[in-house]
Order: sequence, then structure tokens, then C-alpha cells
Amino acid sequence: MTSLPAPSPSAAEHSARVAAHLRAEIAAQGGWIPFSRFMELALYAPGLGYYSAGLHKFGTDGDFVTAPEISPLFGRTLARQAAQVLELSGGDILEIGAGSGRLALDLLRELETLGRLPPHYLILEVSADLRQRQRQLLEQQAPQLAERVSWLDALPDAFRGLIVANEALDAMPADLLVWRDGEVFERGVAWENETFQWQERRLSTGALFERAAQLPPASRSGEYLSEVAPAVAGFIASLAERLEAGAMLLIDYGFGASEYYHPQRNQGTLMCHYRHLAHDDPLQLPGLQDITAHVNFSAVAHSAIDAGLALLGYTTQTHFLLNCGLTDLLAQTSPEDTATYLPLAAQAQKLLSPAEMGELFKVIALGKGIDQPLLGFRGGDKSRML
Repeated sequence: MTSLPAPSPSAAEHSARVAAHLRAEIAAQGGWIPFSRFMELALYAPGLGYYSAGLHKFGTDGDFVTAPEISPLFGRTLARQAAQVLELSGGDILEIGAGSGRLALDLLRELETLGRLPPHYLILEVSADLRQRQRQLLEQQAPQLAERVSWLDALPDAFRGLIVANEALDAMPADLLVWRDGEVFERGVAWENETFQWQERRLSTGALFERAAQLPPASRSGEYLSEVAPAVAGFIASLAERLEAGAMLLIDYGFGASEYYHPQRNQGTLMCHYRHLAHDDPLQLPGLQDITAHVNFSAVAHSAIDAGLALLGYTTQTHFLLNCGLTDLLAQTSPEDTATYLPLAAQAQKLLSPAEMGELFKVIALGKGIDQPLLGFRGGDKSRML
């Protein structure tokens, strides 16, 4: 078990309530639940889960930092791609899980500067607490733009324009599979000896077994642990069904299938974040830590194509941001103004450096009715790796 900082008394009390909810679910299901169900409840149980309760998650005072919190350059650069998609398709912007609201703020401000504001900026957000924080940020820092923003409880029936999801797919529930001695097992969670424990069940039939049989042969030699995420495929299909024309930009950390299921990645990609500490034990402190799995972008692309979308591009965050003009935006600040320029340059380095976010994070574009190459993929496109 990973040693983590002790939570405050109120946080510990909250985690105990989440744990009790999980125990009740395990008992109701006969003593065992799939890990995907554990992850779903730990993150999204109404009023209890990590993303549903009022916990500070983003930024230096939270558990992790996302690109929009690192620098306004991220959202401003992304706005260049957004402007092109809106020009080609018309319509609005829909952001999936807006976090602190920083991306929405920076996108809207830059689109205002470019003269390409959409009529509406829609946010699909499951957390009432995060909705309130997003609203406050927009009203305080861009009151002239806040009236364009509205929040949704579910996906719209139809949509035209740009869909943006930054670090949303990695937090969708994933199933854990173990290949051992020619057989495949599903790793789930039980409650034993007053703690949550891993427990495996052999698979021989069913959709998950069939999915496991389709994975690269390297994943079935020796003992190999990894993930599949049917929830991601379902989500992509739901977006595709509603998208009439436009594009979706999905930004997250992950790999194509050959790298995702590489023989050396035999412990999977499951990762937790708590007070800026990354570890691989999701059974600790339920409700207080983020739980993620890297994104299999090959599976995303195949799901999208099966649902009638076109693959418009796939590349690293570095190539995407450079293609969209991040360095041009940085050049708008004079290096002689060291107090302003040096922090911006350091932020750009974090966004672009292979040692930081630049290579691990990828951007995939999927769409309908887009007949021109997208700005963000004009150089360094890696679609062949999917």
C-alpha cells in the first residue's frame, strides 16, 4: 500500500462515507464488483464521488494541475483551432468537463480577440460545485462573455460546431484485465478483513472476454495487467450520434494500441493523484483522490469511425500547439519585459517539453462535414500510429 499524507478530519469523514457506499454496493452485488464500477462510484457517486463532491481538485492547492492551469497560452492557442472549426461548420462550442473553468475563460477571451465568438459556449459538467466555481470565474474575469455560457446536465440531442474534452477520457471508468497462463481474468474489488481488496474472476464468455481476445498477442504472454474502457467507446458513439457537422478535439495522455499494450507495459496504466502525488493504488482514500487510466487512442479512433466520424488528425500536444501558433502568441510579449516574459516562457516549456506534457499528451480530432485539413495537424500528424 502506498503511503499518502493523512487527510484532514473532515476529509477523512467524507472518505469514510464514500467507503461505506462502496461496501454497500459490493454487498448488494454478492461480495464483488468490477473495478470499473468501483472507479465509477469513487469518482461520480452523487454527492460523494471525487468529481461530485465539493473538494478542491485543480491547481497548486488541489491534487493535480492541468494544461489550462499551467498557462493561458494553452487555451489561447487552442482558440486558433476552434476559430477554424467554427468557420467551417458554424455552431457553438461544447466543453466536456470544464474543470476549474480556465479553459473556457481563455478560449472565449481569445476568440473574442479573433472576432470569432460562438453564439453559445456549452459546458457538460457533472459536479454542481465545479459548475459554481466555473460560473464565478467567468463572471468575475469576463462578465461580458459569461452570458454566452450555459451548463448542461446531459448531451444535447443535436450539436453543430466544436466539442472539446481536455483530460476527460482518462477519468472514465475502465475495466482491469489480467492475462495469465493462457487465460484471462477480470480484476475487481471485494471487502475483506476490513479493507478493500483486489479479487480476480476468470473470464470465458461475454463482451469483456471477446474484447480481451482481440488485444495484441504480446499482452497474453506471461502475466500481463492492463485496461479496456468500454465507457470511452460508448461516449464517442454518443457524441457521434449528436454531431451534425463540426469536429471534436480530445486531449489527453495516452498511446496508440501497439504502445498501450507494449510487452514492457505489463502493469497497465492505472494512476491516482492525491495532493500532487502520483501512485497506483486506487483502493486508498476513496472519494479523495483522482483515478485515471491512459487513453487508448486507437480504440478511440476505431470507435469514432464505426460511429460514422472521420479521423481528422492525431498528434502530440507539442506538434498541435506549435501548429496552432503558440510561439507566435509568446512572441507578442517582449523578452525585455522579463517579469512577464520569463514566466510565460517557462509555462510554454511545460506545455511543449517531451519531459513534461508535450509528448505524453496527444490530441485527436474527429468530425463530420469538415473538408479542409485542420490547423493543428498540418505538421507532425501521427494518424498512421493508430
